[in-house]
Amino acid sequence: MRIAITGSDGQLGTTLQEVFAAEPLLPLDLPCYDITDLRALLDSLERFGPDVIIHAAAMTDVDGCERDPQAAYRANVLGTRNVAVAAQRAACPLVYISTDYVFDGSREEPYWEYDAPNPLSVYAHTKWMGEQVIRDLCAQHYVVRIAWLYGPGRRNFVKTVLRLAAEGRTLRMVTDEVGSPTYALDVARALAQLVRLPAYGIYHLPNAGVCSRYEWAAEILRQMGREDVELVPTQDYPRAARVPKHVSLRNSMGAAIGIIMRPWREALADYLANAADQ
Repeated sequence: MRIAITGSDGQLGTTLQEVFAAEPLLPLDLPCYDITDLRALLDSLERFGPDVIIHAAAMTDVDGCERDPQAAYRANVLGTRNVAVAAQRAACPLVYISTDYVFDGSREEPYWEYDAPNPLSVYAHTKWMGEQVIRDLCAQHYVVRIAWLYGPGRRNFVKTVLRLAAEGRTLRMVTDEVGSPTYALDVARALAQLVRLPAYGIYHLPNAGVCSRYEWAAEILRQMGREDVELVPTQDYPRAARVPKHVSLRNSMGAAIGIIMRPWREALADYLANAADQ
């Protein structure tokens, strides 16, 4: 299976390359590849001849998107349109990585795959627009919503918590933002199952269970034996963007075809053990 991966240098893109290491791969990321350049993107993909495209590239800085909506639109909507056109031309399926932020978080019960989104921020709205682009242009598509991603790379929430702990800093974490911490390796493994099945549609594939940012930080510290660190709950964290307060994604479509996501605490323990080994 010949696989093209946009956003190949990101947390998920890097992990996808590891999981699909036995397959012919075309990694696509800045500065060598710009998905907003349609002609260059078409040329690259036409030479490669993909059997599937996994579109993980996006502007994911939620507050940055709020401050620069034109940049967010260009990356998340125009770039996605270009990737969809390339998938059309290659006559291959397209996997679009979306987000739990397409929902407004106004309810505590889990969101089903086909519940109506209501994005609150520029980031969320452009990702929702990207979903619509994929559905409009690609008959063979998978829309995969994930949440609170962490994995390899210089920065993620887990590494930030551990860095602040190592610096002896007091950690202030919000209790009023609830979601599902999701290990990039688990998403990549799920996608490896998914792309081999012609079961197109919308999928919710975060790790199972939810917690607040405060509870996530507390669990990181507990698993690393750093319960001595002062961790202060707060609800006062100023942001440029509005974020959903409580989003739980129900994995019904994935579970129906045998894709089960493990609990987030178990996945976190695996990540921390692997990080320590490295």
